[in-house]
Amino acid sequence: MSLRFHEIAEGGHRILNPFTDEKLELLGEVARLRHGTRLLDLCCGKGEMLCRWALEHGIEGVGVDISQVFLDAAHERAVELGVAGRVRFEQGDAGAYPAEPGSFDVVSCLGATWIGGGVEGTVKLMLPALKEDGILLVGEPYWISEPPAGAYEAFGFGPADFTSLAGTFDRFEAAGTEVLEMVLADPGSWDRYVASQWWTLSDWLRANPGDPEVEEMRAFLERCRRSHVEYGRQYLGWGVFVLRRR
Repeated sequence: MSLRFHEIAEGGHRILNPFTDEKLELLGEVARLRHGTRLLDLCCGKGEMLCRWALEHGIEGVGVDISQVFLDAAHERAVELGVAGRVRFEQGDAGAYPAEPGSFDVVSCLGATWIGGGVEGTVKLMLPALKEDGILLVGEPYWISEPPAGAYEAFGFGPADFTSLAGTFDRFEAAGTEVLEMVLADPGSWDRYVASQWWTLSDWLRANPGDPEVEEMRAFLERCRRSHVEYGRQYLGWGVFVLRRR
């Protein structure tokens, strides 16, 4: 799916992952944030996590994303919450962000481990920016149970892209980290992320009948619906895992 499709589908979202406000708050608690913690958020989307935690926990930091549409929303949110002096956002390739070595207490990448070709590669590109005693936050899908072959086609995943929850732990360990904590999505938070996009996309289709990509968008909406109700709620999990170096 093109970046434009993401920007349209998630136009009504603040959190661009299957997390509710409550789960984002819980993640901030289990990550043991403190005033002055420095966070680097790779593929930050609309910057909700960074902005909210700056307000609630007094952290500061940098968000990096390729989408100017999302970053414009992040800037607006920072101003709205009164934290624009504590956070900043940069457009660019999050997988190549030139962070000063050892300069952040927390480095996060939620739902975008494609920047490093998977969990192991993404963890390895995150670690240089992290202080020796810092933590990583990695958001990653996993299979709740072995999916049927149709699920791979529906989601566009290869069989090796994601694995079970236990297999995901194995991948973190292979990258030289240990899992300290986790906060997992549930069917309700998946619904709020995925199902709420259907209305957004339907409204867009009605408002833009002459768009050159309208038929692709219509097909995308139908795939989103069917993949979620046929496979997603039963087989696909997602969580954020708190890691540190072993």
